[in-house]
Amino acid sequence: MADAGFLALIEAEVAREPHNLALREDFIVLLLQTDPDRAAAELATFEANGGDASRAQVLRVRIMAARLRGNDQAATPEPAPSSPLVGSLYEDSVVDDDAARDASLWPAERPVVTLSDVAGLHEVKQHLDSTFLAPLRNPELAAAFGQKPGGSLLMYGPPGCGKTFIARAIAGDLGASFLHVTLADLLSKWLGDSEKVVQGVFRNARAASPCVIFFDEFDAIGARRTSGGGGSQAMRMILTQLLEELDGVKSANDGVYFLAATNRPWDIDPALRRPGRIDKTVLVLPPDRVARQAILDNELAGKPAAEVSTERIAAATQGFSGADLSHVVRSALQRALTASMAAGSVVPVTTQDLVSVVESITPSTASWFDQIAPVLDYGIDDGTFEQLRAYRVKNGYR
Repeated sequence: MADAGFLALIEAEVAREPHNLALREDFIVLLLQTDPDRAAAELATFEANGGDASRAQVLRVRIMAARLRGNDQAATPEPAPSSPLVGSLYEDSVVDDDAARDASLWPAERPVVTLSDVAGLHEVKQHLDSTFLAPLRNPELAAAFGQKPGGSLLMYGPPGCGKTFIARAIAGDLGASFLHVTLADLLSKWLGDSEKVVQGVFRNARAASPCVIFFDEFDAIGARRTSGGGGSQAMRMILTQLLEELDGVKSANDGVYFLAATNRPWDIDPALRRPGRIDKTVLVLPPDRVARQAILDNELAGKPAAEVSTERIAAATQGFSGADLSHVVRSALQRALTASMAAGSVVPVTTQDLVSVVESITPSTASWFDQIAPVLDYGIDDGTFEQLRAYRVKNGYR
């Protein structure tokens, strides 16, 4: 194990040559022996300065494994200064196989977007802040009231309205790592493998804390448990393992934030929604006028456009999702491209082109509001749909 004097010497050299990536890489490996958290911070600097992505991934595996072993078992032989570091990372590492496999499957990213980058959606952001983020931003105050760092949140709403982007923005706001999980990531033909993957996701998140785990299309993973064949049995086992991980039966979930997104909140198993599990919800609505204009401006940036009035298009697209707006712009650009090829020169997109496309499209969110109407009228509501009921009244949905 490297002594403090040698570490101080390497640290001084790194400070003197901040862009020497090979030297910083050596420093990260040495820090694994005594301070994995500091190693993680140095790794972030390594990546920000253009460090090799494959080497960064290996280093991330070793940092996670060092944290899992409790730091004191993280010692590795010191690489000779002139030897290729990448060989030592693989050959000399004492990373246990399960930790290495899990970390390679679930590389945590660090989102740079925050909720301030989400245009409009004032009510959504306000609700997020008051019900979920505010206590997390004030851990000392939360601790005084017995609240631990961590939490769970279910985001629901029509498809294409930015739930995934908001999940990344929440991670950015918290300064947390981000793990994105889908059903395809979990399913396996081998009995018991899916449960191990769920364990691996949470193991990685605990090692990389603070960390946001984001389960997309959550109704496919956390659907109501019903009797049926082998397929439904496999899904029940995944859900049972997920419940165990959320409860932190074997490991504490301090610093782990669980977010899930669904278009079908009525299909989520009630066991997941009980207090202490995923007991907070937020409705992610179709973008408001400010957000719609921002989306249109972003989609048209760098494209041939003849002083398009995105303000006018935003006013005409009430109820359109972000995906709908992207489709509007792509369709108008395709028409302009066809006209350009016929004319033999660039024919820019005009406001009228966009208006024509808008008039030919029915917002995809309309079918979702039709689907959820009988749930609101005849289903049991535990308070999940309070925001949605107010939105329907405000916007004239039946």
